[in-house]
Amino acid sequence: MTEMEEFHQQFIADIQGDADALGLITVEAFFEKTTEILTEAGEIDEANRAYYEGTYFRGNLKVDGYGGDPRDNDNILSLILCDFSINNEIRVVNKDHVQKLQQRIYRFLVSSLKREFRDQIEETSAGYGLADLISTTWATIEKIKLIIVTNALFISRSDADPLEAMSGKQVTLSVWDLKRLKQFLEQGQVRADLLIDFENDYGGGVPVLKASESGSALESYLAVIPGAQLSNIYDKWGPRLLEANVRSFLQARGKVNIGIRNTIRDEPHMFFSYNNGLSATADSVELARTESGLRLVRANNLQIVNGGQTTASLNAARKLFPEQLDQIHVQMKLTIVPREQSEVVVPKISEYANSQNKVNAADFFANHPFHIRVEEFSRKILSPAGQNGYRETKWFYERARGQFSDERGRRSPAERKKFDAEFPRSQFFTKTDLAKYENTFECKPHIVSLGAQKNFTEFARNIGKNWGKDGTPFDVVWYKRMIAKAILFRAMEKIVSDAEWYEGGYRSNIVTFGIAKVVHEAKERNMLIDLDSVWKNQQLFSEMKWVFQQAGSKAQHILTNPPVGIRNITEWAKKELCWKYLSELKTDFSNKFDRILISRELASEPIKDAKSEKAMNKSVNAEIQVHRLGANFWSNLELWARDKELLTPREVGIIGDCAAIPRKMPSEKQCAIAIDILNRLRELGFSEPDDVSEQHNHY
Repeated sequence: MTEMEEFHQQFIADIQGDADALGLITVEAFFEKTTEILTEAGEIDEANRAYYEGTYFRGNLKVDGYGGDPRDNDNILSLILCDFSINNEIRVVNKDHVQKLQQRIYRFLVSSLKREFRDQIEETSAGYGLADLISTTWATIEKIKLIIVTNALFISRSDADPLEAMSGKQVTLSVWDLKRLKQFLEQGQVRADLLIDFENDYGGGVPVLKASESGSALESYLAVIPGAQLSNIYDKWGPRLLEANVRSFLQARGKVNIGIRNTIRDEPHMFFSYNNGLSATADSVELARTESGLRLVRANNLQIVNGGQTTASLNAARKLFPEQLDQIHVQMKLTIVPREQSEVVVPKISEYANSQNKVNAADFFANHPFHIRVEEFSRKILSPAGQNGYRETKWFYERARGQFSDERGRRSPAERKKFDAEFPRSQFFTKTDLAKYENTFECKPHIVSLGAQKNFTEFARNIGKNWGKDGTPFDVVWYKRMIAKAILFRAMEKIVSDAEWYEGGYRSNIVTFGIAKVVHEAKERNMLIDLDSVWKNQQLFSEMKWVFQQAGSKAQHILTNPPVGIRNITEWAKKELCWKYLSELKTDFSNKFDRILISRELASEPIKDAKSEKAMNKSVNAEIQVHRLGANFWSNLELWARDKELLTPREVGIIGDCAAIPRKMPSEKQCAIAIDILNRLRELGFSEPDDVSEQHNHY
């Protein structure tokens, strides 16, 4: 069996597993899984399911979803169609097949503009909401992206290919087939086919100056790129040109930078002097040597890691005052980073580079200490077997895309069996999943409803604020309760799907709003949901299921009965007012509600115990380390610090006692203070003598 055949079988099995676990039809599970890829890839900013299939004037129409309100997404309308089929063999589709799918989604677009068509659709359906959104925002839409996602192999290739314009609006087609999905899921190769051909597609090569010595770890160049050329490149590739954290950053900050825009409009000749330029990376480049020097001809997987606001601003200016762009040039620092080094190198480039709006890399990158800590917890903390389990297992946190597939794929068949038993596929979760759970419990269902990437941006910003020096709040107790939230969230998905009152559609919104409603009601009583019981049993108990089912029913009512004038339920769910309506809705959960809650005092006990245990371990470790280093070491430290007058009289006494071992034995508290002093002095320049290891062994 080839790798592609194995992936095909596993991919379908995952879709069927998700559908069974969540009570979805398979194509809906396919939509959810693949649109998560599209958002992470930058193809769309968010994904909302809005299925419609039918005929109009003897033509077949179909759409599965869209990429959010165009007014919130750079006036780009993205329409998504799913082509999913369960087959033992890999399907292979040609251009004719794709063209038929393209015509169906295109017909839906055209028909949505006709009142007669909209009037024949059920007004409460998601299809009507999408058709109405297209109609009401048509005047503001500047670009239309048709996206086809299929689990077949497409023998051709289509990536942002231009189609015939519609009413002067640019239309493109992109196809995400099985091969492309495999590249993303297994290796994170989202943009492996993003080849920028400056010479043939964008008016000519870019002058560059080599900025690295031969033999340097990484090749680097300085370039000056015309503003019009950069704008044209961004116009085709959009956010996919921006490295993931820059994309998140732009979503967080919102609109185009006014200062940059004013410079383009009023002083384009000064843009080069005022602007800090771009920092970019590429997997590889092709250069040409000319009489005037080196020119950048082609770049494979060009990614802007700093300067997203500049790029987006130039593209916006292209529509407002295009004549100004001819006077604008942008400096660019380009580093060639092989793919295997990108996870380590690219974050540092983005963090240290200057831009007019500096990206806080710590908030968005997978190697932030928060994500590393969650990953470490997930690899070592065993989850209880629970009532229905037969062995302890672990939850697998995928800090960086492709980790799970890589960990599993590099094992032998026998080792995979063991891996699957230790890390069940149902206990796999990602950064965006984690953000969804946490923000739901923070009573931000309207933020969760914005979509995976925008919700993650909000979550990351809060993590950056709350992490502090060492991330003290994010301990083992926090991790176990976070997993309990994951269990509860996934159980709620099944509860909603199976409920008699569930009318179909908007399930993801009902889930996050329903859970947030219960959390809010608990807070009103100064109580908390008993997450420790959920962790212990790895499932919800009966009273808890009943309460959350009731909350889901209330959430559905608020979501599907918006105020007069609001027709699109999905967009209504993104408004804080929607959450306000639900949070203020009087709800009687009967006496069952009390049984799922615990007091804040009771909930704080495990945290206190964990802190005491941590403090005890720290104290013991400090004693061991003080004695292991030995008297000579502490004597040398004391002399070094005295000479530089870095110790207080009290600290001199403590270090003196350490230097007198074994004649004097410092207390537990003194040892802890001594290690803190040592760490501080190391930061100030103290280094251990060369023979310190010999001292340790001798002692």
